[in-house]
Amino acid sequence: MQKITWRKIPSPRLKRLKLTFGLRTKITLIACLLLTLPWIGYNYILEMEKLLRQGQEQTLVGTARAVATALNERPNLFSDQASFLQSVQKGRDLYAYELGSAIKLDGQLNDWSGYSEQVVHYGREYVQFSRRPYQRSSLHFNHMVGKYDGYLYALFEVKDNKPVMRRRGSARVDRNDHLIIAITTPNGEFHRYVISVYEDGWFNAWRINGDITQPADLELESQIQGYWHTTDNGYNIELRLPLNMLGSKLGFAFYDVNNTSNREIDTIIGTSNTNQLSKLGTVLIPSPEIENILKGMGHTSSRIWVIDRHQRILAQTGDIQESNGVWSSSVKYGDETDSWWTTLEQKWLHPLYYRYLIKEPTAFHDTLKDAANVKGVHISQALQGRGYSLWRRSNDGKAMILAAAYPIWLDDNVMGAVVAEESTIGIQTLRNRALEKLLNALIAIIVVGTLTLFLFASNISRRVRKLRNEAEHAIDSQGKIQHTITASTESDEIGDLSRSLAGMVSRLSQYNHYLENLSSRLSHELRTPVAVVRSSIENLSMQEQDEDSKRYIERAHEGIQRLNTILSSMTEATRIEQSLQGAEKEVFPLNELVEGCMQGYQMAYKNHRFNVDTGNAPVMVDGAPDYLAQMLDKLISNAVDFSLDEQPIEVTLSQVASQACLIVSNKGPLLPDDMNDQLLNSMVSVRTQSQQSKPHLGLGLFIARLITDYHQGKILLRNREDKQGVEVCVTLAVATLEGASKS
Repeated sequence: MQKITWRKIPSPRLKRLKLTFGLRTKITLIACLLLTLPWIGYNYILEMEKLLRQGQEQTLVGTARAVATALNERPNLFSDQASFLQSVQKGRDLYAYELGSAIKLDGQLNDWSGYSEQVVHYGREYVQFSRRPYQRSSLHFNHMVGKYDGYLYALFEVKDNKPVMRRRGSARVDRNDHLIIAITTPNGEFHRYVISVYEDGWFNAWRINGDITQPADLELESQIQGYWHTTDNGYNIELRLPLNMLGSKLGFAFYDVNNTSNREIDTIIGTSNTNQLSKLGTVLIPSPEIENILKGMGHTSSRIWVIDRHQRILAQTGDIQESNGVWSSSVKYGDETDSWWTTLEQKWLHPLYYRYLIKEPTAFHDTLKDAANVKGVHISQALQGRGYSLWRRSNDGKAMILAAAYPIWLDDNVMGAVVAEESTIGIQTLRNRALEKLLNALIAIIVVGTLTLFLFASNISRRVRKLRNEAEHAIDSQGKIQHTITASTESDEIGDLSRSLAGMVSRLSQYNHYLENLSSRLSHELRTPVAVVRSSIENLSMQEQDEDSKRYIERAHEGIQRLNTILSSMTEATRIEQSLQGAEKEVFPLNELVEGCMQGYQMAYKNHRFNVDTGNAPVMVDGAPDYLAQMLDKLISNAVDFSLDEQPIEVTLSQVASQACLIVSNKGPLLPDDMNDQLLNSMVSVRTQSQQSKPHLGLGLFIARLITDYHQGKILLRNREDKQGVEVCVTLAVATLEGASKS
């Protein structure tokens, strides 16, 4: 007996995993469309913010127009402020900046540190006289003027390589370094003053009533005060004078003496010529009258400037930090409560909003101390006679500022403009409050909506899954009706589907019951006429017949025999299925059963060879030996019918882990595609007409499957790996000697 080695059964090819989505997942994904609501709401709020900005722009333009209307056709507000000049010259025409606090007159210049950008440097281009070619190292100075609390303050940082003080006991004030101040009074009178000191310290000015060289023409002016402080590079001068003694013109000039012997004037540098009224420069001091008008109008929600035609500030009111517009008054927060929703908002929602969705207004810095910085398209348009507005960023870029300008008319001439500015913090705060309420409402809608849809989807999914499970358990893998489907009482579509499936399964159950009993009924009904025909043929054969009649009687006898075989096969499967229900199992070595049966097959099928390999160790199974032998009969009979006469049939029994594997393999025609599982069903066969020497109803493998299922095993048909034949593999659970399954 040829030994055949066991071959490992290749596992079926795994199907590629396909991502599937259940009803709950799909409805949850659909619920994600609710997340578009915050995006829509957010864009709606942004559009609302744009409309509010347009409203703020129109309101601010109206504010500038109202202030300009109050200042129109009032020449007295501009006549004393040199606003009628066609042009101004930097350094010559001075501007008194609004100071934040009073200046301490000590010559240290510490109080002027915040105004470094407004300081003007005076050098070669401001030289009025020089005895010899001008050298920058000989004399130059930095200067600015400011206004605070009724006083005009002046700063002079003089660089002089040879400072010359006034001699002790000398009555002359012009034989040393000195400062000339020329002004016009509010009445238009021209006055000149001189500052000349013996040493560092406090000083008062001398009014020059005639010739400066004549001490008798000098008069002490106690209202002009200051401090002279000598430095390593020259000297510093800080002084002040009352605004009520100052008109629209002002000039300063330094007279430099370098030779202590002859004490002649070497260089004169100044803001303008202080000797003649016509050549004296102007000074612009913010107008208190205009400031009073602005304050009287009560515009506290805007920062307002009034500028002249040269873009110099005449008056200013308001603070940009508090200029939030009229919208800021609309933002009112309700009283905070101790509810769980308030706690959720404060601890979780608001921090989340302001981190990812909302930008909270931050403190910004935007100060314009220098009148020369008051520029822009809106101002140039206003000075041309047209109202205009624009948006700009603050100096530090942290906020948007709206600026509007409107012209001030005097007759048919534009004498200046009103500039109003507001920040958008009020609108931003209003927008943020609206976004908070909107997002709170949308989150509540999304949470409730998603939860409702999820519960709804879960209910639908549960009912569909229940219906699917009932449908799967209603019919087994062989198509038999095992259980009925419980009809749902719900009135929706799933309930209708459940009732339809329940009715369909009920009808299929009745039809399958009819088909299952058809073979036994048909066999019972046909046996009587078959017996009548057989007895009639037998009686007819006892009489003398000619050769043709004998041949016909013999053929009829063969047909009756064939029909009887068919009837026996039809009832065989039913008998086995019924007898398996009462069969008793026992533990026995399966290899002994296989070897015993194979000896009988060798004698029954003398034209075929069998190669058997059952191994050396016993393979114990818990089952019914008679039925397992009958199963092996069907497998061998099937292999014999399809094998080639000269090729052996291979039978292999092996144990792999806790499974006993019985393989019957033969060389011959291959299985048709997609017929592996169908051949295990009843009344299915792939035999050709030439192979059917006797009737075959395809019940052999069906009976083998019934016996395998009874033993809780598996049977598999497949083509051999070498593609030269077919093999049948039966796997059974291995049992111990006590009968317990190892599976």
